[in-house]
Amino acid sequence: MSKKVAFHTLGCKLNFSETSTIGQDFLNKGFEIVDFNTAADVYVINTCTVTENADRECRQIVRRALRNNPEAFVAVTGCYAQLRPEEITKISGVDVVLGSNEKFNIFNYTGDFSKNNLSCIYVSDTNELNDFHSSLSLDGNERTRAFFKIQDGCDYKCSFCTIPLARGISRSMNPDDVIREFKTLLNAGYKEIILTGVNVGDYGINYGMNLFDLLRKMLSVEGDYRIRISSIEPNLLNDDILNLTYENEKLVNHFHIPLQSGSPEILKLMQRRYKVEEYQKLIYKATEKIPNLGIGVDVIVGFPGETDELFRETYDFLKELPISYLHVFTYSERPDTKAVSLDGNVDVSIRKKRNKMLRILSDKKRSEFNRKMIGVEQTVLFEDQNENGMMKGFTESYLRVQHPYNNELINKLTKVKIKEANGNICTVDIIENNIQTLAG
Repeated sequence: MSKKVAFHTLGCKLNFSETSTIGQDFLNKGFEIVDFNTAADVYVINTCTVTENADRECRQIVRRALRNNPEAFVAVTGCYAQLRPEEITKISGVDVVLGSNEKFNIFNYTGDFSKNNLSCIYVSDTNELNDFHSSLSLDGNERTRAFFKIQDGCDYKCSFCTIPLARGISRSMNPDDVIREFKTLLNAGYKEIILTGVNVGDYGINYGMNLFDLLRKMLSVEGDYRIRISSIEPNLLNDDILNLTYENEKLVNHFHIPLQSGSPEILKLMQRRYKVEEYQKLIYKATEKIPNLGIGVDVIVGFPGETDELFRETYDFLKELPISYLHVFTYSERPDTKAVSLDGNVDVSIRKKRNKMLRILSDKKRSEFNRKMIGVEQTVLFEDQNENGMMKGFTESYLRVQHPYNNELINKLTKVKIKEANGNICTVDIIENNIQTLAG
């Protein structure tokens, strides 16, 4: 009987894609992958360290795994493991801690997966995180959307962020390998490819090219597909990429563009690489250039020195911008970051209040954007999930839509007209002769 392995992933889509790659290694070794809430012989926990809650959650997940099987072998990897391996070894029952390099060679460090009396640590120094390890994850069981990692690491020095310490310098997948893997995904039937990384817009730094060059190469590949960029820094979203998005319908009308703060003073303390007015100019330029453009925004509340007045600057700035939704993060102190030593600590209760205010604003923005899209034609990639007789999917503008279940629409780029907007989801009418082939 084959051994069983279970996975739990914390954090970003990049982590999920890497967990998927690790999972494939286990499958190749004859393991059976089972649900994390069931008994397994091996549990692998891929961690995040962006927030304090992620660290705490990691400890809880280890305990949960051992409740399922006290004799199981427990491996903890990911960003938290890279930065704080000693903390993890204090968690009873952890057998091995693997850093950002080591997680891709897990079988080199685990022997026969016998439980250890003491936790073993295999973590390379951050300065040694120079290699690129490819990975991708698949959105659900059906072959619709694939998250394709093309970049890793970051050279930026944002004062709140531990990611450069956890993942090392910016580095990219060889462009020839990107195209080869891209074609493999298309041949396997995936219709939406989402490009992921720590700083995707920095792609190509070690190959003398940039993201625009790569997108052009990818878009020259024939097929029935579309490409989405998971997130891109505002200083890296240039006119070339905007023009390419406008000109080529295979590149979706949607960007996720981190802001972090709409206060010039706070933005400077965060050591971001742009000014508020530059961000504002970019958003208006993009929305004027590209019809029906969906824009998501990352924002952090409660950063040291953020007074009520400075938070109001962020709130008012976001309120006026033509964006579609927010991802709101509550600032948490992270060791080894410059922000920890800054004055002006914000009370946790105030941080939570500000987070709630921006989440409400996000709901309003999403509803407003959805209503504006009523009557507009969009292209949906429907998923194979039947929920109470309904199926769902995303449009190119990142509208979440639903329609009565029809298995003939699964994994097909389908032309629709937005019919109604109900909060965070829209209903649609299928346009006759609806299958839109984006080849050519």
